[in-house]
Amino acid sequence: MCRRSRHSAASSSDLLGFVVVTHPFHPLSGQRLEVLFAKRRDGGVVLVCAGGVYGSITLPEAWTDRGGRPEAYRLAAEGLAALGTLACAIRGR
Repeated sequence: MCRRSRHSAASSSDLLGFVVVTHPFHPLSGQRLEVLFAKRRDGGVVLVCAGGVYGSITLPEAWTDRGGRPEAYRLAAEGLAALGTLACAIRGR
């Protein structure tokens, strides 16, 4: 009897459907992608999605609209730039 290969435990049907890429620096940011399957990797969930001309792409779930809201302690790119400017001003540069 042949056994079919299976993906890791996270590949249940509730993880399928579509996601929107929310990572601000990802080339597909803002795009809606079809989830082909999901799997557990390094203690988290990654989604393998149909990426159009890019073929299938693997995204950490946190980089999608399923990843929840960013933590309050994280800074956006603008906040990091302002912090760099402030650090230079404190050093007198």
